[in-house]
Amino acid sequence: MAMRAAKDEKLHVPDDLRDFLLEKAALYERPDFIPDDPIAVPHRFSDKADIELAGFIAATLAWGQRKTILASAGAFMDRLDGAPGDFMKHATADDIRTAAKGFVHRTFQPRDAELFLHALQALTHAYGGLESAFVPDGTNHDAEACLTAFHARFFEAAAQRGYAADRTRKHVATPARGSAAKRLNMFLRWMVRPSRRGVDFGIWNQIAPSQLMVPLDVHTGNVGRKLGLLDRKQNDWKAVELLTAALREVDPDDPVRLDFALFGLGAIEQF
Repeated sequence: MAMRAAKDEKLHVPDDLRDFLLEKAALYERPDFIPDDPIAVPHRFSDKADIELAGFIAATLAWGQRKTILASAGAFMDRLDGAPGDFMKHATADDIRTAAKGFVHRTFQPRDAELFLHALQALTHAYGGLESAFVPDGTNHDAEACLTAFHARFFEAAAQRGYAADRTRKHVATPARGSAAKRLNMFLRWMVRPSRRGVDFGIWNQIAPSQLMVPLDVHTGNVGRKLGLLDRKQNDWKAVELLTAALREVDPDDPVRLDFALFGLGAIEQF
């Protein structure tokens, strides 16, 4: 178990725990798990624009049962004619309204879908793709800065199209409000981490893997606490910072690859 000598001191991760986490990460980061994971949706595509748009939509809808998530995200792709990048280039307001009409996933309603499509279209037109829409001005490209910048730009783009954030704001998290932003951190992991094991894509290069933050959910949080990597009870942004800092003690260059270990231990092994 990891130990912190004093409240403000750096966490010490013992060698046996380090080896255990690396072993589990290697076990669960493999393509066999893709078909049952939301990342299966962007894996249908090979073009960068298709991958990032499909990934963003799949990550946004990634709450609830996995079977339902995959069905909803797949249905959304069908509404975009199976070509999200091309849809964003050429869709009219009527096309967007038609694509959004009747789409429901839990609390994500047609009005949310319409706002999302308008905002994503505006951002892809303005920034040439979603990657640059996430990257803040200046030199600080860590995940917190990226998520904060994207949140502001997303709703500014929606407002320019005449859509008020109101109820849709809850579907795009931001660390500025203390949210763990699990789904957006998961999306960044998909886009940024190298594809050498055939799971994540590694198609973005303006953000480094070392700057990513762990996608914190019930499973990763509980396992982190059991292993002594996290001593905060809430699953909020502060907990994300603490757990990611602990994972950086194991792998400073790619801490979020250990997300595979934590999630696999919690969701699959019932650790």
